[in-house]
Amino acid sequence: MTTSWHPLIAEAAFPAEGKLAAQIAGWHVLALRGDDGQIHAVNDRCTHQAALLSSGRVRRGAIMCPLHGARFAIGTGKCLGGAYPDLRVFPLRVVEALIEVCLPDGLPGPSELPVSA
Repeated sequence: MTTSWHPLIAEAAFPAEGKLAAQIAGWHVLALRGDDGQIHAVNDRCTHQAALLSSGRVRRGAIMCPLHGARFAIGTGKCLGGAYPDLRVFPLRVVEALIEVCLPDGLPGPSELPVSA
């Protein structure tokens, strides 16, 4: 599958709380600032029950699903301490002070969309 870069937000405008949810090209993107200060992006969908992760808490380098508490590492999408599939991770880059995210060119399928979208 091919991918393309899409603008997300100006680097200086990234929220101080370290979390930004956006819909871009049909994808639900959740950008998060990790403990290392780097910004990472994942699909905004828990792999267990398809809930939006964007309303979950961020602690110790992980995002917690607000529905049932599954935790996923911000930088890798890896499920921590659970048996759920890992999150899809999207590459990010900064070009001329603009954060861009690399997304698949096709629309997400049902297994990539949150139930509350």
